[in-house]
This record gives sequence, C-alpha cells and structure tokens, in this order.
Amino acid sequence: MSASDQDIIFNVKELLEPILAEYRLELYDLVFKGTGRKGMLRVYIDSEDGVTIDDCANVSRELGALLDIYDVIEDSYTLEVSSPGLTRALRNPVDFIRFIGKKVKIKTEIDIEDKNVFIGKLLEYENDCARVETESGTYVIPYSHIEKANLELDL
Repeated sequence: MSASDQDIIFNVKELLEPILAEYRLELYDLVFKGTGRKGMLRVYIDSEDGVTIDDCANVSRELGALLDIYDVIEDSYTLEVSSPGLTRALRNPVDFIRFIGKKVKIKTEIDIEDKNVFIGKLLEYENDCARVETESGTYVIPYSHIEKANLELDL
C-alpha cells in the first residue's frame, strides 16, 4: 500500500466516524485499492443489532457526498458500503467474545488432537483460548494457533 493509499484510508476514517456515530454503527473494515485511474473503496459497517440496507444506503450517500466535497480521492473510484456478512471473519479476541453461543468454523495452524478444522458452537473465550463444542467433542483452541476463524451459518 502506498503512502497515498494510507492517507486516503486515514482521511476516509476521519469523515466516516461522525456518520457511523450518528447511526450507531461501527467500522468493521475499510479497504482502498487505487489501481491506476480507477479505484475501489469498500467500507464494511456493523452493529450489535445487525446492518440494514438502509444503513448501507445512508452511510454511502453521506460518505460519498463528503468524499466529493473534500476531494479525498483524486481519481475516479467506486464506493461500496456493506455489512461483513453472515460468515464474517472473527479477527480478534473481542470478536470471539461477542459471538459466544454462535456456530463457528476455526482452522488452526497446527493440529489439535489430530484435527485442524473445528466447526461447532463457540462456548467461551477465556485465557486467550476458544472453547468449541463440535459433533466429535469439545476442544480448547489457543488463539495463537488460529489461522482463520469465521461465523458459520447455523441452518
């Protein structure tokens, strides 16, 4: 990422914070890919109560207007505002705590009891470990060994 891309992300976050506060939303992720004359700005928003299409439309409209006023991105770009989705990544301990009781899929860097993929209910997150109940048993997975973790659809 070039310094100008970092500046763009910083400036977008500055403009975005009051908009998200107004709608009681939080920033989940922000990605800018400036490729030549056509860039892509993706804003992922979230909230405890979930994100609606209206939330995305409101943030997109207000952020788009501010980006144009302040000319944050000089070249042409596409703005996308969406939620992280139903199978969102669990990226840090706070995410694990937030989604206790939900179905998760965790892939580990090393085998734990001869397994490295665990799909089941996240029972707890304590002492930097996730405890997951799967069909084959309950496993304690150290956060330091987690390669990737996502919510899983519970059908």
